[in-house]
Amino acid sequence: MLSKDERPPRRAPIQADGVSWPFLILVVLALFAIWRFSGTGASSILNPDASARAVTPRGDLAADEKTTIEIFQKVAPSVVHITAVDQVTNPLAADPVEVPSGIGSGLVWSDDGYIVTNFHVISQAKGVVVTLGDGTVLKAKLVGKAPDQDLAVLKVDAPASQLVPIPIGESSNLMVGQKVFAIGNPFGFDHSLSTGTISGLGRSIRMKTRRLITDVIQTDAAINRGSSGGPLLDSAGRLIGVTTAIYSPSGVSAGLGFSVPVDMVNRVVPELIQHGKIERPGLGIRPVLDQLTHRLGLEGILIEADEDGSMKTRSGIRPTYWDDQANQLVVGDLIIAMDGEPLRGSLDLIDELSKRKVGDVVELTLWRDGKEVNQEIELQAIP
Repeated sequence: MLSKDERPPRRAPIQADGVSWPFLILVVLALFAIWRFSGTGASSILNPDASARAVTPRGDLAADEKTTIEIFQKVAPSVVHITAVDQVTNPLAADPVEVPSGIGSGLVWSDDGYIVTNFHVISQAKGVVVTLGDGTVLKAKLVGKAPDQDLAVLKVDAPASQLVPIPIGESSNLMVGQKVFAIGNPFGFDHSLSTGTISGLGRSIRMKTRRLITDVIQTDAAINRGSSGGPLLDSAGRLIGVTTAIYSPSGVSAGLGFSVPVDMVNRVVPELIQHGKIERPGLGIRPVLDQLTHRLGLEGILIEADEDGSMKTRSGIRPTYWDDQANQLVVGDLIIAMDGEPLRGSLDLIDELSKRKVGDVVELTLWRDGKEVNQEIELQAIP
């Protein structure tokens, strides 16, 4: 046992900045007690008498709101949801299974079951399913397609009472600044309404077929994937265009949407319903490749000889051909204009023909033997 003098000295209480820890603990406990029992705790933020607030009367709807609501209620039943389906093989069975492969929108054209949508919505589909405004789901048959105008017509078997044809307007007298409404199924959200204005008229967009759709309507109304094929409406609730494309690096609406004008729709759809296809007008000629024409230092359209090798085409235009005896290229007539519109190459010719129909008579301006020659030709149907 250690003697009293040998025991180690007792440690003094730990202090912080001259204050002992026991004292600090007592201060903290005292502050907590004050907070807990002074009425500032959790019980003070609850109110057992709380109730719902009274609703502030809003008054009548604004005139433009009433117009928008009326348009939607009137036209929404005419807008349908399009589902493109594909067939895949079930690994557990031999039978193919239909699966959705794409979505879009469409509109009821007539009460006998004709539906209008975009060609690109159904172009790769093995089958098409249409969901009507009342939720009825129907299988549709393809009636006809017009890839150059990005339009297609489908047919469903439904009673007329379930089909509400959309009111038809006109696009020739539209003006920039007019208010427009788009109804569609963006990203699968059916019957979505967006509003905007006509941002531009007479636009041209080139389709995958290389055909140029002219007089296209540009709008800033939100158009997203799934809206394609839906209607663009004027303030009277009439169809003025079929939404077809957006310009957006991200694939979502960026304020640049385009619609096929209704005047074109109203011309193409009846022809598809009647014949199942569009009769494409042509000159009855085969243009020489633009690369060869440009290589010769020419701007316009040269044509090849007829398939039977004759040196005079059905249209009476002199062809360009290779003369074996002279071992040289014989340059024929150069088409430089149609009805006064310059033709710099085959794309210009395609664009001008797209504005016309079979049976129309056009005046071609030819460069022949160092001078201009005009020649009238009746457009004929081409395959």
